[in-house]
Amino acid sequence: MAYTAGTATFNLDLNDIVEEAYERAGIEVRTGYEFRTARRSLNLLTIEWANRGINLWTIQEGQIVLNTGQNIYPIPDDTIDLLDHVIRQNNGTASTQSDINITRISESTYSTIPNKLANGRPIQVWINRQTAQTNATSVTLNGTITSTDTTITVSNASGLTTTGFIKIDSETISYCNISGNQLLNCNRGQSNTTAAAHTTGAAIYVQNLPCINVWPTPNSGGNYVFVYWRLRRLQDAGNGVNVEDIPFRLIPCLVAGLAFYIAAKRADANPERIIFLKSEYEQQWLLASQEDREKASDRFVPRQLFY
Repeated sequence: MAYTAGTATFNLDLNDIVEEAYERAGIEVRTGYEFRTARRSLNLLTIEWANRGINLWTIQEGQIVLNTGQNIYPIPDDTIDLLDHVIRQNNGTASTQSDINITRISESTYSTIPNKLANGRPIQVWINRQTAQTNATSVTLNGTITSTDTTITVSNASGLTTTGFIKIDSETISYCNISGNQLLNCNRGQSNTTAAAHTTGAAIYVQNLPCINVWPTPNSGGNYVFVYWRLRRLQDAGNGVNVEDIPFRLIPCLVAGLAFYIAAKRADANPERIIFLKSEYEQQWLLASQEDREKASDRFVPRQLFY
């Protein structure tokens, strides 16, 4: 009598994925360079997936405690975009916790708000989708600061944006505006760093962190928490023994896409095979994307404005 395996754990690590992709491309893996270039292509492939739509397995919930007088907050560096968000009051209190809608607005709408520091319960948010890169500058700290100072004097602020994030040593700091060479309304210890004292002459770096800008600026006593659901980047390909950061149902699409990427950059590849691999990749993506979708009924909530 034959029996089933009794398991459903099949997966491919990076080595297996690369070998399968090369076999489909009709190419034999012979050198370490071929493995390295395949890993590079695999990372590019997963970045392409981020542009093709919502990958449900990358949705994560997060929370940001809003501070009185602070209107700009960093979000995780690997964030692609935010899908939904609410303002939560009385977080963690079962009888009184409530989630209130906060409307996403564009940069052009946010820029036309006359007083961005007006206080109240936040009702609008502009999501600034930055690169998360850190850039060196010729700016230095002018004078020692403590871990609690909210005004920071720099050697020359002319090259800094009027609001944003800087990094001094290992601390990330947000600032709301600039007056002369002073950064005003600074919020210390941002992006999971620790507020610390810094000495004069310390180098200052600009951090282009993805962030949210809420309006109005949170007022005192509100106990507001910004709750969001974000799309994150897929993790990197790894060193060979890792499995990929995808559900099992996406493995055929990943292999098909990598085979196409590999064949497309080989001068000796058969053009007809490249066309076939491209078609197979698109077919596998169509199957995967049709399965990786919300199965719930659509829900439309009208928003009425009264004048």
